[in-house]
Amino acid sequence: MNRDKYISPLSERYASKEMQYIFSPDMKFSTWRKLWIALAETEMELGLKDVEGNPRITQDMIDEMKEHIYDIDYEKAEAREKIVRHDVMSHVYAYGLQCPKAEGIIHLGATSCYVGDNTDIIIMRDALKLVRKKLLNVINELSDFALKYKDLPTIAFTHFQPAQPTTVGKRATLWMHDFYMDLQDVDYMISQLKLLGSKGTTGTQASFYELFEGDDEACRKADKMIAAKMGFEECFPVSGQTYTRKVDSRVLNVLSGIAQTAHKFSNDIRLLQHLKQIEEPFEKNQIGSSAMAYKRNPMRSERIASLADYVMCDALNPAFVASTQWFERTLDDSANKRLSIPEGFLAVDGILDLCLNVVDGLVVYEKVIYKKFMEEIPFMATENIMMDAVKKGGNRQELHEKIRQYSMAAGANVKMEGKDNNLLELIAADPEFGLTIEELRAAMKPERYVGRAPQQTEEFINEVIKPVLKENKELLGVTAEINV
Repeated sequence: MNRDKYISPLSERYASKEMQYIFSPDMKFSTWRKLWIALAETEMELGLKDVEGNPRITQDMIDEMKEHIYDIDYEKAEAREKIVRHDVMSHVYAYGLQCPKAEGIIHLGATSCYVGDNTDIIIMRDALKLVRKKLLNVINELSDFALKYKDLPTIAFTHFQPAQPTTVGKRATLWMHDFYMDLQDVDYMISQLKLLGSKGTTGTQASFYELFEGDDEACRKADKMIAAKMGFEECFPVSGQTYTRKVDSRVLNVLSGIAQTAHKFSNDIRLLQHLKQIEEPFEKNQIGSSAMAYKRNPMRSERIASLADYVMCDALNPAFVASTQWFERTLDDSANKRLSIPEGFLAVDGILDLCLNVVDGLVVYEKVIYKKFMEEIPFMATENIMMDAVKKGGNRQELHEKIRQYSMAAGANVKMEGKDNNLLELIAADPEFGLTIEELRAAMKPERYVGRAPQQTEEFINEVIKPVLKENKELLGVTAEINV
């Protein structure tokens, strides 16, 4: 490792090797070469001729190009770029040195965006597919967790104040549902990605119109053939020199959505860990604090939140770029794209690995959850208590006022005196309710107060989640490795 220059934490600490490869020079420049081959094959198949009427491109040229897709001579390309100050032409030069037969037809009729933009689309497609796979695995782990704890009552919170109970599993479906929405967005975005094709310097295909001597049909076919060779159904129907930069903005907005979901999930885990109800995994030799040896800080969830903040801000970059492009193209997108697109994907990749790791190792403290539940449930059970008392002949309005007063007194007992909730004892001591302490405690069964939470959990997973997981079962089983 070079320790005398900046190294991105996204590579060293957060992103997986798989995502790093997608944005690597090897992936980029080998894809350039595949695109040059697709272009040459298309021109050959469409019958491109030289001035004497002979085939301009031959199969032996294509074969020679295919032999050198991956053995890229970076040193020659980099040396050439220092002279000509043009990355594409430097790689055309380096490729031509390896392919003397094909040297004269590499990049024929194309502009730099033919390899640059088409490669960007291919890379984003592959990166979205990896994001999709990891999203599916997070959803799968959450579904297992939700089903396991679908019947475990817990206090729900609104405004982070105790509210009507839910179950631990039902709460997990809320996280899962947001990730499911993100999955839908990813699927839609993948379906909308198209290649730029070979549109020329201002998107008019003028160079191809010239090459094919005004053959309009050959120009139309060229885009479709290139797209098919590169695994796409079609190209964008119109463009300037580049594909519209709104594509980048849409892609980063999808990544931002994932970051929003993950941030919310991580917030809830951090709050639950503070309440000592649910904790993220904590390894045997892990140190929570350099000063306080007893601490178990939720560092994974905090890292999710931190990376998510970055991704949500990063999504602004392509929005600015898309809104400020001039006419058919300007180059003020280039440096920004080189940073914002890869780093957005690398950060989301790290986020999803962390989510997968956290969900897979969540520790649930059922007795703490039950204790907290029983501390709060007397307040929430007052409607049921009042109805039971009315059945025994009590006056509903009078009982309501008494319960209100006793609730205030019990709340003060907890908050002001630091004592246990004594609401049940206060009610049992009042003969107008006609209920014994044993009857009141018997009515405090947690499962009575969670509504349809268990059924909702099962219905959501069985009707919405399981069909998606079944359809993508070959992508499940991913485990996440956290570097640091």
